[in-house]
Amino acid sequence: MTSFDTIFEDLGLIDYKKAWDYQEDNFQQIVDVKLFNREHPDDQKPVIHRLIFCEHPHVYTLGRSGEAGNLLITDEFLKKIDASFYKINRGGDITYHGPGQIVGYPIFDLEQLKLGVKEYIHLLEEAIILTLSAFDIKSERLDGATGVWLDTGTPHARKICAIGVRASRFVSMHGFALNVNTNLDYFNYINPCGFVDKGVTSFRKEKGEAMDLSQVKRVLKNNLQTVFGLNFV
Repeated sequence: MTSFDTIFEDLGLIDYKKAWDYQEDNFQQIVDVKLFNREHPDDQKPVIHRLIFCEHPHVYTLGRSGEAGNLLITDEFLKKIDASFYKINRGGDITYHGPGQIVGYPIFDLEQLKLGVKEYIHLLEEAIILTLSAFDIKSERLDGATGVWLDTGTPHARKICAIGVRASRFVSMHGFALNVNTNLDYFNYINPCGFVDKGVTSFRKEKGEAMDLSQVKRVLKNNLQTVFGLNFV
């Protein structure tokens, strides 16, 4: 299997806008290398992919196709719960990020990985499903909805990982948010991903205890490495 050189970074707890700007910078670097290689076929530069893990202070983000009405609170209440709100350039509707949640931003050249966007999302879901399985949580995909879910096909279907990506010039941005020790109360103030009839959950809620976040990150990083064929440099 071909392996793809990738820089891994864990930024820890970081302001959402700061992380978004950092993503944009790294995204542009990969695009610039791709354009250079197209114009200079005899003087190719290596494309270095990047995988970023982080956590954010309380924040709601609304994707391009999202409905503003899925944020159910006023600006004043946002301030009261110490949260911020951004309209951003990924796909999908509204979601929440906060402490205790692993947010992953893979900045990959999908062209080099020979992946379309649907296949890419499918593999992201696969890495999450494998990670949950390592902690004895059975999860699956839900037809017609991205992300990773528990108990699909029952009235108790609930999402444990949201996925919303952007791809331009076949380079990916944004990514996934996996609820580990997340304060799920913050989901009460939105229709998560636009759904009004489905719940959300976390490792902590399913296992009945707080998890070691660093351990979950380790397993997840390894699964992403395996699923996408990454070589961390």
